[in-house]
Amino acid sequence: MSDLRSGDLGGNLRGDGRRGVAILGSTGSIGRSTLAVIGMHPERFRVSVLGAHSSWQAVVEQAQRFEPDAVVLVDPAAAAEARAALERCGSKTRVESGAEALATAVTGDGTQMVMAAIVGAAGLMSTLAAVRAAKRVLLANKEALVMAGRLLMEEVVRTGTQLIPIDSEHNAIFQCMPAGYLPGDAARGVTRVILTASGGPFRTVPLSRLTHATPDEACAHPKWKMGRKISVDSATLMNKGLEVIEATLLFGLPESQVDVVVHPQSLVHSFVEYADGSLLAQLGAPDMRTPIAQGLAWPERIRSGVAPLNMSQVGGLEFEPPDLARFPSLELARAAARAGGTAPAVLNAANEVAVQAFLDGRLNFTGITTVIDKVLQRLDISPVKALGDVLDADAAARRLAVALIELKPGAFA
Repeated sequence: MSDLRSGDLGGNLRGDGRRGVAILGSTGSIGRSTLAVIGMHPERFRVSVLGAHSSWQAVVEQAQRFEPDAVVLVDPAAAAEARAALERCGSKTRVESGAEALATAVTGDGTQMVMAAIVGAAGLMSTLAAVRAAKRVLLANKEALVMAGRLLMEEVVRTGTQLIPIDSEHNAIFQCMPAGYLPGDAARGVTRVILTASGGPFRTVPLSRLTHATPDEACAHPKWKMGRKISVDSATLMNKGLEVIEATLLFGLPESQVDVVVHPQSLVHSFVEYADGSLLAQLGAPDMRTPIAQGLAWPERIRSGVAPLNMSQVGGLEFEPPDLARFPSLELARAAARAGGTAPAVLNAANEVAVQAFLDGRLNFTGITTVIDKVLQRLDISPVKALGDVLDADAAARRLAVALIELKPGAFA
């Protein structure tokens, strides 16, 4: 069992004892929620780095309030705009640009924790850099683990990094694990984990209507407020498929010991089953500030700004098996988990391309799964020995997915 690993959080605390937090993806929903929690505890935390792709106006507003050491925007033009804006207001925050700068910024001594919340494969390099620097990594980017999970977890164990999952489901499992447990340890006595899924906006929609579902309909999640990409993943249930892959890696369990149940109320966030027959669950309002606060303060507890549940007013809690005819993405992800090697990276890359095409109006909703399936069938799956194997598989899957989508209009109707 873990002894909380190194516990030094990978850097030197400021003279005031506050822990520096780098927030990668600061303008997204997870980033904004992280800033909200940090804002409630200025005596414990400070923002050391703000990272985003190109939303420089939002980053400038965040920098003016939280006064980080650095702002990093991947887009050089956006970085130039942010630099000029911060110079005009007399800010001492330095501004850098590029993906490499983002990966470098998280390794500084002023950062003890890294919120890895950049959506998609773009978050892989900075997440890996934070792990190698032995920071506490609050992992909200599921794609980094899906793509390069074995390599990432090997680095977690090698460096003694405190990796804390922030996805509500994996954070719930983490909270239900034995005392002192950290991902990368053996989950002793655990026989199964059960991920809950809301079922998204199309849980009860007739199957015949799904072909014509619009991006706005797919993004209208009944419980969670999320970005458009992850909202579409929730509508296809691919998000749950990716979470199955994540769970096998985080908690060292085979795919057969990771189950999924649909729970429309989104109040039970996941279960952990033990060898003695116990089934532990974590409940809470559908608000990401709860797992964020848990990850920031672990092993302590702090206020998150989320009101506790009033169980006398909750009413009934429903659970049902997922409808695989409605959600074929879930079985595609399970097959990728069983295949291992580059299969999860191929799955993730094809999904990212297909979802973007759907959001752009170039692919219908049910075509998302069709594209992913065809890419998985046509590409050879090989072992992952180095990061280059993952990146090559990712690139090949993206090329093929793009080619399939551009093949002809209506090819996946």
